[in-house]
Amino acid sequence: MTVRRLVVSADDFGAAPEVNAAVVRAHREGILTNASLMVTGDAADEAVRLARAHPTLGVGLHLVLAQGRPASPPARVSRLVRGDGRFRDAAVAAGLRYAWLWCRRAGYAELRAEVDAQLAAFARTGLPLSHVDGHLNMHLHPMVLGVLIDLAPRYGVRAVRLTSEPLLPALRWDGRHVVRRTLEGTVFRVLVRHAAPRLAAAGIAVPSRVYGMHQTGEVDERYLEALMARLPPGASEVYCHPAEGRSSQLARYQGAGYRSEAELRALTSRRVRDAARGHGIALVSYHALAGGGPA
Repeated sequence: MTVRRLVVSADDFGAAPEVNAAVVRAHREGILTNASLMVTGDAADEAVRLARAHPTLGVGLHLVLAQGRPASPPARVSRLVRGDGRFRDAAVAAGLRYAWLWCRRAGYAELRAEVDAQLAAFARTGLPLSHVDGHLNMHLHPMVLGVLIDLAPRYGVRAVRLTSEPLLPALRWDGRHVVRRTLEGTVFRVLVRHAAPRLAAAGIAVPSRVYGMHQTGEVDERYLEALMARLPPGASEVYCHPAEGRSSQLARYQGAGYRSEAELRALTSRRVRDAARGHGIALVSYHALAGGGPA
């Protein structure tokens, strides 16, 4: 029988102390195996110290190109940022701008420089790089992905989150927000069709399935129990956004509807741990996926 492996990831590591505390607790007491670090987050230094103290936690780069600040001096990436030196908040507007910049040599050079700067900042932490993903999944933007693949050998990028989740099962689980979920599902199917063969050609591993996109901010105990019961063979990832409370720092990155404390309770739930064990699911980090190519 094919083994079922599951990477359980937390995004926004380093965004705020509330996230950092939740990541450590969910790894120590629960099923969390991986976290994605915002190298320019307000609490990034604390996150790095905590990651060093917990070497069994896989840590990847959460590439930020919207809703955050750059790793480069703002003057050097002026075409990417607003007047206040931060990236635009709306992912769609940022994505359209990056597509336009791709046609302009100077703008493309700034985008490449910023991706390079964030990878370099992660490398300076000394942490082993488990994988790369993106805040608001901006890493799958065709212009960004091309830069990332080009820089991958320099920084040892061996795995990338390939964000695509079947729509119909997600709607059967939660029938709200049908229009939004249909649109995001359609967009990401197109992005994955573009990204998958390019990542495979570069020898970069990806999980076969990714869960949590349509349930962003609401990956609760009931959802995780149901996921364990239906998880198919092979390697999968579920990503979430746990936090111990909420602050103005965290509000910059997570919408008002995020139930981050409920997600933390789910990750540390005995019932969820028992469900994973009962269904024979191996909880692994991205490091386990990167050794043998696409899972």
